[in-house]
Amino acid sequence: MEPKGSGGGGGLRLLVLHMLLFAPGSATAFNYADALAKSIIFFEGQRSGKLPPGNRMPWRADSGLTDGAQYNVDLVGGYYDAGDNVKFGLPMAFSTTMLAWSVLDFGKFMGAELPNARAAVRWGADYLLKAATATPGALYVQVADPNQDHRCWERPEDMDTPRSVYGVTADKPGSDVAGETAAALAASSMVFRRTDPAYSSRLLHAAMQVFDFADRHRGSYSDSLASFVCPFYCSYSGYHDELLWGASWLHRASKNVSFMSYVQANGMQLGAGDDDYSFSWDDKRVGTKVLLSKGFLRNRLQGLQLYKAHSDSYICSLVPGTASFQAQYTPGGLLYKEGESNMQYVTTATFLMLAYAKYLRSSGATVSCGGARGEVSPADLVALAKRQVDYILGKNPAGMSYMVGFGCRYPQRAHHRGASMPSVHAHPGRISCDAGFGYLHSGEPNPNVLVGAVLGGPDSRDAFADDRGNFAQSEPATYINAPLVGALAYFAGTTK
Repeated sequence: MEPKGSGGGGGLRLLVLHMLLFAPGSATAFNYADALAKSIIFFEGQRSGKLPPGNRMPWRADSGLTDGAQYNVDLVGGYYDAGDNVKFGLPMAFSTTMLAWSVLDFGKFMGAELPNARAAVRWGADYLLKAATATPGALYVQVADPNQDHRCWERPEDMDTPRSVYGVTADKPGSDVAGETAAALAASSMVFRRTDPAYSSRLLHAAMQVFDFADRHRGSYSDSLASFVCPFYCSYSGYHDELLWGASWLHRASKNVSFMSYVQANGMQLGAGDDDYSFSWDDKRVGTKVLLSKGFLRNRLQGLQLYKAHSDSYICSLVPGTASFQAQYTPGGLLYKEGESNMQYVTTATFLMLAYAKYLRSSGATVSCGGARGEVSPADLVALAKRQVDYILGKNPAGMSYMVGFGCRYPQRAHHRGASMPSVHAHPGRISCDAGFGYLHSGEPNPNVLVGAVLGGPDSRDAFADDRGNFAQSEPATYINAPLVGALAYFAGTTK
């Protein structure tokens, strides 16, 4: 975070950063439609279960075909979250929500990729629907013990680590993961409202049931499931944000006024008054505010002015020259947040900027920030979002695309079990738990291209180590790609 002094070096640095982020683009042009297609293909590489004909990641095969069987429940399907073989419910549900939001807000720009995007949503929604309805009074939220899974480096097709099943109940609540699951099912129901009304209705009905469960039996799944979800996907933000997020999606999906009444009655208790500056699988506060701001900007729904004000605060924090600017950018112009897998925060912020720009334009509004910039226009948000997307695709100091398989130079050693080992087609014999580590520690490029995967990305100085062992930089994740699908769709449809 740069100092906000009235002059001197800090002011000059802000000016340089502003020019870097908002200067007119160079002759560099990207094929956003190709990037969009590949960003969706990535999800086919993350599929668990019985793969359909025509799965476009040809080196993958069926896996996890008995998930849940030992517990007499069908939990086959869904997505592996990242480079391992665990099905974590919280990030999977968030990824599904963001894929659905991408289709809802930017589907009109997807062209021939719209059916593929819908298929990606459905693969996640199908699994979440089973997890939510298989056993009354329970929500299944994870398959596999991550502590056991991480002791092996195995392809998903021949893994033999325990496929333990974990759920939340009234006695062991998980309002965070249940609230996110409700959001995912509700958002997905809107994706299929016209193309498959019966399926859409089932999703929405399940979403309402899961939300009621989340609200009625409050508690964090991190407390209920402890070491089986922590430190992997602890709910550090608690569960209040997911309750407000889930109710907001249910209102958008159902138009049922009871959910808006819930938002208005419980919003402050659930974090509506908090300013927060990142959006992720864990913390939904900013995303909820942008989502609810649409209701104020387009429909002037009473009681939602607060969400527009807080959305403005978030946007202003990203824009150099505003009175409340506090974001960090790398010298090359990439939004940066300390911690692992920075690109997840880049793609969510980029998505929110574009969604908010859309809502602002629909009502002729701008962002009020104060400071030297004063107002920030929707066009400014689009320009800043484009700068982030272009950085990911190769307009950066390294001249490297951080999307595997896109462009002529991209990372070769993604931290990903299946991609790093010979496929079952090339090497039908089983590769054991311990033998697989030879592939993890090898300096050779991955034998399988994980098309469309966006990796964790460079550090605060734009440096990137193409090293399979450096998971913070080299591991992909569904929740990195899901928001990017919407952003790439926007630029594919609007860039000439």
